[in-house]
Amino acid sequence: MCGIAGLFLASPREPKGVKALVRRMNHSLIHRGPDAEGVWTNGKVAFGHQRLSILDLSDAGAQPMHSTCGRYVIAFNGEIYNHLQMRRDLENSGVAPSWRGHSDTETLLAGIAHWGLDEALNRSGGMFAFALWDKAEKRLSLARDRIGEKPLYWGWAGDALVFGSELKALRQHPECPAEICRAALAQYLTYAYVPAPWSIHPGIYKLEPGCILEIEGPLPSSPPSHPLRPEGRYESISIRRYWSLNEALETGHRSPLETEREALDALEGTISNAVGRQMISDVPLGAFLSGGIDSSLIVSLMQAQASLPVKTFTVGFEDSGFDEAPFAAAVAKHLGTDHTEIRVTEREAQEVIPRLPDLYDEPFGDSSQIPTHLVCGAAREHVTVALSGDAGDELFGGYNRYVLGPKNWRRLEKIPRPVRRGLGKIISSAPVSVWEWLGNQPKGTPAVRYPADKAEKIGRVLREVENIDDLYRSLISAWPGDVLTRGSPDPASTVLNDPLPDHLVEDPAAWMMAQDMRSYLPDDILCKVDRAAMGVSLETRVPFLDPAVIAMAARLPTAMKIREGQGKWALRQILYRKVPRKLLERPKTGFTIPIGEWLRDPLRSWAEELLSPEALAQDDLLDPAPIRAVWEDHLTGQRDWTHKLWIVLMFQAWRARWS
Repeated sequence: MCGIAGLFLASPREPKGVKALVRRMNHSLIHRGPDAEGVWTNGKVAFGHQRLSILDLSDAGAQPMHSTCGRYVIAFNGEIYNHLQMRRDLENSGVAPSWRGHSDTETLLAGIAHWGLDEALNRSGGMFAFALWDKAEKRLSLARDRIGEKPLYWGWAGDALVFGSELKALRQHPECPAEICRAALAQYLTYAYVPAPWSIHPGIYKLEPGCILEIEGPLPSSPPSHPLRPEGRYESISIRRYWSLNEALETGHRSPLETEREALDALEGTISNAVGRQMISDVPLGAFLSGGIDSSLIVSLMQAQASLPVKTFTVGFEDSGFDEAPFAAAVAKHLGTDHTEIRVTEREAQEVIPRLPDLYDEPFGDSSQIPTHLVCGAAREHVTVALSGDAGDELFGGYNRYVLGPKNWRRLEKIPRPVRRGLGKIISSAPVSVWEWLGNQPKGTPAVRYPADKAEKIGRVLREVENIDDLYRSLISAWPGDVLTRGSPDPASTVLNDPLPDHLVEDPAAWMMAQDMRSYLPDDILCKVDRAAMGVSLETRVPFLDPAVIAMAARLPTAMKIREGQGKWALRQILYRKVPRKLLERPKTGFTIPIGEWLRDPLRSWAEELLSPEALAQDDLLDPAPIRAVWEDHLTGQRDWTHKLWIVLMFQAWRARWS
């Protein structure tokens, strides 16, 4: 795991100045790779690399790395877990070079030299983002892993194309744009993250997962008016997919696993093999353990393959309503892991907040970033690599929206559109006191917390939803476009607008999972974990995103993922073979902390400063009125607008730091 940076110049410059610039870009990423630094320049191209040594700790793993044949130079961030098999394939074909070490980067270079870039990536199972220079063809290639575990930004700074693992590296170039892109801001306010291919700055983009960007010929003098999408071209720059989620879903749909025993046995074997591949490391390795289904399954499969107790980590909080540590401890005891529980006070959690703009570089509104960073920091005191259970929800139906969304859509479809719209207006216009009265019914009646909030969402759904994709977006959306001062700009093209396989139209839950896989997972969940972990120089690995596991999940019918109103059915059945059901059965809570309560008391002055009318009106980007109304409503304690407020607060905190 490392940090990469570099640039492609329109015309050659004095080498000493170029090296100095790339070193500054490198140093901004030292948290991603504190063990070593490397810089390479060649006329118009320059690569920088900060190394976190995981495989092959010797100088043979140093980067930027040259291929044995001398044709290629690479700056690589990530891990290729099956690289030893790739080495054997090269050796069996009689084309392997005389190996200098045992790093996966050297393996990838040899594979590119023999198979070509696309085929080498199709053979590679892992997480990565890298820059490759082909000396023979004078071609720069940027590539990113299938789902987007590792980040890669690229874009214009003056007459140079700059790229790097984080925006802070690009900002080291004096001409990197600092303006705020209104289209990206509108997307952020809606989803709490900036979806690919946009970034918060105009002319700077995210390379989409599963894609290769190539530059052949003179660099364009300016960025395109809109982000370049896969299979698109802009003068000398092109982007293509080497892997497609749609194709993986369609292939799985054509070859379903039809019997439960066959499916569970095949799935367990596939996940176990992925875990085994990801346990390869030359440095101490452990795992996160929340006591939930996903992390417990990963840890159980790790422990079954380990010769010593696996080091596991969880974070516990003072507030018992948000504390999953006892559940994790019970699972750890059953599995026999070497378990560390980190107890965190409210003050320690709150002390993370001022560091968030530096960690995330662009606005990021998922408040679970705080506990994620805390558990990563604690784990780094003991290990350099940690496996996680991320992506289990998206692949195997774990979120409540996959259960409730289709159920509600079946009901909505039966109501004529005009009637739905009218009901929505009535519900939305009812005063808060009505919903508070309904929420305070006699003892014995099921309690509804913040009923007015639930009513607001129901009213919006009834007014706006016309199809399953509308319903999905309403469930994941926060602020409407009118919170911007001049209304929402033209709809931005993102991965969420791309077509999905036809067979998903008849399967609303699978539709939602696919949408999450291509946007929420890479741009929220994986981004959150990458920045939280790399901020403390910890490498995280995600076995559920092994290509074989993704392919196997695509073969599972939805009925083996969601059953009787509960998600992750298949994962649960496998885990019940290893951990008693009584240790696992509890409502899904997520990785949360009481941000909403903190905003009313210990964080109130901090929030009030950022949400003042003057601060909100800065640069004429946001309309203070609707935001202030939500803030004042939240302070009454009758409504919980934590999600909406945190999104704006993180934008305001980011703006104070970077713009």
